[in-house]
Amino acid sequence: MNASDPTPAKLQQAALDYHEFPRPGKLGIAITKPVEGPGDLSLAYSPGVAEPVRAIQQDAEAAYRYTAKGNLVAVISNGTAVLGLGDCGALAGKPVMEGKAVLFKKFADIDVFDIEVDTKDPQEFIDTVARISGTFGGINLEDIAAPACFEIERALVERCDIPVFHDDQHGTAIVLCAGLLNALELQGKTIETARIVCLGAGAAGIASMRLALELGARRENLLLVDRKGVIHTGRDDYATLNPEKREFAAEPSERRTLPGALAGADVFIGLSGPDLVRDEWLMLMNERPIVFALSNPVPEIRPEVALKVRKDLIMATGRSDYPNQVNNVLCFPFLFRGALDVRARHINGAMKVAAVRALAALARQAVPAEVLAAYGLKSLSFGPEYIIPTPLDPRLRDVVAPAVARAAVDSGVARLSALRPA
Repeated sequence: MNASDPTPAKLQQAALDYHEFPRPGKLGIAITKPVEGPGDLSLAYSPGVAEPVRAIQQDAEAAYRYTAKGNLVAVISNGTAVLGLGDCGALAGKPVMEGKAVLFKKFADIDVFDIEVDTKDPQEFIDTVARISGTFGGINLEDIAAPACFEIERALVERCDIPVFHDDQHGTAIVLCAGLLNALELQGKTIETARIVCLGAGAAGIASMRLALELGARRENLLLVDRKGVIHTGRDDYATLNPEKREFAAEPSERRTLPGALAGADVFIGLSGPDLVRDEWLMLMNERPIVFALSNPVPEIRPEVALKVRKDLIMATGRSDYPNQVNNVLCFPFLFRGALDVRARHINGAMKVAAVRALAALARQAVPAEVLAAYGLKSLSFGPEYIIPTPLDPRLRDVVAPAVARAAVDSGVARLSALRPA
């Protein structure tokens, strides 16, 4: 089976049929008010619609009362980093953006417009999104290649008065860190003392290391590795590295390669590519190691290979057919639900940490029978093969969204001081 094209022919056709029939695409627009007679028409459009227009003209915040803005998120991409397929172009990324919209609606009842912006120029993309941002209550950036994604998100956060969130960065980081906190506890370790190696210095890798620092990790215990090895200040190409990579450059040492970095490490995080870690390298890691091999569909090292050489490890992947799937759907619908419910202006560090801790805590609670039934399991409990909740856990919205909303209020980025009904 080709790692770049792992889908059997029948499933390929089933996927195409699913998207085409009985109506192309996965989204539609629903009317939320009665439009049954001339009276309704006069309210929905002319002349009645003039009243909310005047109200919003007088007070922009009235848009939250009289339009769908407060429950509407834009999922926006330029198609430069589509799933594991690379630079597919804006239009080819549309099925993924529609899929993201489906997940927002299914899990958090958030409405979405997917928008594909046909430009690779960061400033053109920023200007386009900023000019349409008033339409929405939040913006989810998606499938934008690094390092442009950092510049784009940073600029839009500054220019927009609504939450802007690049899910490939922060959604991955939040779910990863929730699982990491629980795995560390199970292994008798702490994030403050753990030595962490991250293979992959793109959007997810950088964001995950930043969030680990917010949770208490120490910079001197972090090593970031890219295609050329450990990122350190003595590298020949150090001056040409992007600022995000230089942010995590270590002091020069003998640890220049991935196996060198893994020697004595407590945690390996892979956000890179398939089969890049040899089984013998795991033997170099500290006792009771943690391995998050998140390349998808083929991990950096497969669980069956890793567990054969290290019986004492805890492992997670990005796949649903192994335990401990790191899946962004555990985060982004509920993070935005909490942000929208208090009309947050931004998604800040406090909100991300709140999401991490809420997810980690939920995994320690008893698993409902309906979750067991959905996955065909007789039992599931907190332990090495269950360190993060499953995507179909119905409690996620009730646990994660309120935690995020409270953090928004407490950190001063919410327009509302209390949760409003969703």
